[in-house]
Amino acid sequence: MQDLWNLLTSPRHVMVFEAAARHCSFTLAAQELNVQQPAVSAAIKQLEGSLGVALFKREHRKVTLTTAGTRLFTDISRIFDQLLSSAQAVRQHQRTEYVTLNASSAFNFYWMMPRLSDLHMRYPGIDLRLQASDREPDIDTENISLAVRRGNGNWPNCEAVLIAPEEIYPVASPQVMAAAKNLRGLPGLLHQRLIHLEEPIRERPTWKQWFAHFDIAVDAGRNGLRLNDYALVLQAAMAGQGFAFGWRHVTDPLVNNGVLSAKPEWTWKTGLGFYLVWSKNKPLNTAAIAVKDWILEHQEHTLLPPMT
Repeated sequence: MQDLWNLLTSPRHVMVFEAAARHCSFTLAAQELNVQQPAVSAAIKQLEGSLGVALFKREHRKVTLTTAGTRLFTDISRIFDQLLSSAQAVRQHQRTEYVTLNASSAFNFYWMMPRLSDLHMRYPGIDLRLQASDREPDIDTENISLAVRRGNGNWPNCEAVLIAPEEIYPVASPQVMAAAKNLRGLPGLLHQRLIHLEEPIRERPTWKQWFAHFDIAVDAGRNGLRLNDYALVLQAAMAGQGFAFGWRHVTDPLVNNGVLSAKPEWTWKTGLGFYLVWSKNKPLNTAAIAVKDWILEHQEHTLLPPMT
């Protein structure tokens, strides 16, 4: 970079040269740049002195590019076009009223998707981008508008509003549930095939913890199907692969639609919840505020009393 500035002396000289070469006129370049014509001439002379070559042929009332000037103008024009395109893209990126919602794949698929038609009807111009991840990225550094997080509602530099309390009950396909004849009491579930959620990064409750809540001790290494994504867990349950955790705010609609069967009387209320989270450091744009308010309007449907 230092070699570049030694040759070109100043970014301003390059801009002056580009304008003069494009217009083939020092006078028109001066008008475009809002400077006096002698300032253009001086800048061109300094640039020619640094390069050690004439860039223009100066004739009566006009200037034309030399061979060296033509070569330089061609390259600079291309670079300026690329720079302009990049600057416009960056500005557009900053101004675009798009909204990124970061959540688990299960929340996006089972909670957001059934409601998206309502969102699009109310806000047809909003560009909503659903982002699923197996971790909880930093909202500020990754330019995330909104996120769904499991926890107690306290995250550094974040606002948080409860979407749904964490309530977990066993679910299975209707066929598996009907075939499980020994489910008169909780211990009967120990004899069923269990589907375990083992996410690689995020902490999630386990079947051992669920049984412990009901004062039933189990072996931590129980056999069963182990998956690293909750959306896969639900798919496996619907496919008849065993019993899975049913996070109520996600699985209630599936149970009500008959896709899954549940044991709501065996609900574990963990004391945690699922929260809508956004940054305290960056103001939400208009579209993000609309999506935030829309999600919070729908939270009342996920805060209904448990099924009976």
